[in-house]
Amino acid sequence: MKKILIANRGEIAIRVMKTAQKMGIKTVAVYSTADRNAPHVKFADEAACIGEPPSNQSYLLGSKIIEVAKKLHVDAIHPGYGFLSENADFAEAVEKNEIIFIGPKSDAIRVMGSKLAAKEAVKKYNIPMVPGIEEAITDVKKAKLIAKEIGFPILIKASAGGGGKGMRIVERDKDLESQMNRAISEATSAFGDGSVFIEKYVTSPRHIEIQVLADSHGNILHFFERECSVQRRHQKVIEEAPSSILTPKLREEMGIAATKVAQACNYLGAGTVEFLMDADHNYYFLEMNTRLQVEHPVSELITGVDLVELQIRVARGEELQIKQEDLKIKGHALELRVYAEDPLNDFLPSIGTLETYKLPTGEGVRVDNGFEERMDVPIYYDPMLAKLITYGANRDEAIQRMLKAIEEYTITGVQTTLPFGKFVFEHDAFRSGNFDTHFVKNYYSPEVLKAKTNEEAKIAAIIALKKYQEDQKRLRTPRI
Repeated sequence: MKKILIANRGEIAIRVMKTAQKMGIKTVAVYSTADRNAPHVKFADEAACIGEPPSNQSYLLGSKIIEVAKKLHVDAIHPGYGFLSENADFAEAVEKNEIIFIGPKSDAIRVMGSKLAAKEAVKKYNIPMVPGIEEAITDVKKAKLIAKEIGFPILIKASAGGGGKGMRIVERDKDLESQMNRAISEATSAFGDGSVFIEKYVTSPRHIEIQVLADSHGNILHFFERECSVQRRHQKVIEEAPSSILTPKLREEMGIAATKVAQACNYLGAGTVEFLMDADHNYYFLEMNTRLQVEHPVSELITGVDLVELQIRVARGEELQIKQEDLKIKGHALELRVYAEDPLNDFLPSIGTLETYKLPTGEGVRVDNGFEERMDVPIYYDPMLAKLITYGANRDEAIQRMLKAIEEYTITGVQTTLPFGKFVFEHDAFRSGNFDTHFVKNYYSPEVLKAKTNEEAKIAAIIALKKYQEDQKRLRTPRI
């Protein structure tokens, strides 16, 4: 494998390129006209324009990407995450063109891409699942009967996708019809498939996921868990590893369950098995993400491995040299997704030019970044600018390093999730570890953040005034 094309943009494209570079592998970037001067384009050994700014005219054009790969004599394609990373047809087309797809086989993507097919595949392994139905439906009358049977609250979920789209929590029978119609409409718009399924809604849930990696020689490893419970609009903003609530016994049990899920679909490469955990620490299989996750750096830091390097080695047909017993958790890692979003305005995207863009540095600080100063934040793509990751000997140290890094991360020109991150990492509920996926609903509001920011500004002004007065006093004091 001498040359890899990265079918993505931004920080993940650079992240993959850095590992490829370390391994002596040449890299090819693809870009839309909006990303012509983006850092990932400059970082690569070669680059090719694949279309106009909208993703359906560029980064989602699988045939165009394969055409570029063949023209530039590429050996493999790494899809990153998002865009075509979980598109089974793209993976299959790559395989048919005799290019290595750095990810699972298309069959595994298809099985795990449908939540119902995934549940069917793992059923025989006796992995706990949330009570619900075994089929996708669009019939409201049938939904009402099912809801009555399993009891409210229930969760309506799109069968064909994720990211919070086509998802509705329904607490009362009278709201079921309207919420189901909205879920079907949203799922149809987002995925071209309006079918949904219904399951019991787990109250006070925590979102725990297990990183797995499988080779073509029958080895499947897990790299422990990540806690991803701080979310907005059903999407993660903050992740950490390890979780503060898992016991060694539960950790081992969930790790084994995750490897069984991978086994169920003959998995190859890096993937993540997601679980919901209730207040009594019962866990339930949720889904499998058949790609590298945004939050993979926290797993890398606590295990000391490079997951992208392992992905590439597995794709080359190599056998994993690590055994499960070799893997140990060392220290604690946190990640904050730095989005160009306004936390004071319902986390809506904040578009503009990065007038100032200075990254934090220091011991235990890692920034996986895709932007630079004076760049425009495009309206066409996910608004994530970077991932701010900190590592410490323990959770408290990782939190303190995170708070310091947030202070040092200077961005002007757009609003970001940095103030929200600071709010979370300072909050007693987060620090105690006693929180769930309702953290934002229970503790956060724009008013609270605004009041906190104003109070901090007031304190800073008082300190500055006091220092000024002391300096003036010193200057006026005559020397003897």
